[in-house]
Amino acid sequence: MAEPTEALIMEIEAAFNSRDVDRILSFFCEDGVFCTARGPTRTGIELRGKPAIGAFLRERFSHIPDMYWHPHFRFVSGDRGVSYWTVTGTDRRTGKALDLHGCDIFHFRDGRIAHKDTFWKTIEP
Repeated sequence: MAEPTEALIMEIEAAFNSRDVDRILSFFCEDGVFCTARGPTRTGIELRGKPAIGAFLRERFSHIPDMYWHPHFRFVSGDRGVSYWTVTGTDRRTGKALDLHGCDIFHFRDGRIAHKDTFWKTIEP
């Protein structure tokens, strides 16, 4: 399969912005890994496989239904890629608004996401 391209990352960004979990999962390998920005370990929450990733995303979108990633730039080098963005949305549980810069670092295998590591800024007083 061809190496990943910036166009592929744009498709992934659009899938996340659609909040269509099945569409998002179509970009992952069956055994893909998604490491969240926050969690109990230095890798956040490490979700392994499409069922775990899908359950997490469905839960997240149920609490932040207007979550949206505003892409700034992306690039690809070999089987790796980066998407830099601002994420916005409002958590219905807390009323807290998101407006944070962050990025995804991707490792691709056979044209699909094998590993996605998400990072975002934390605002502190």
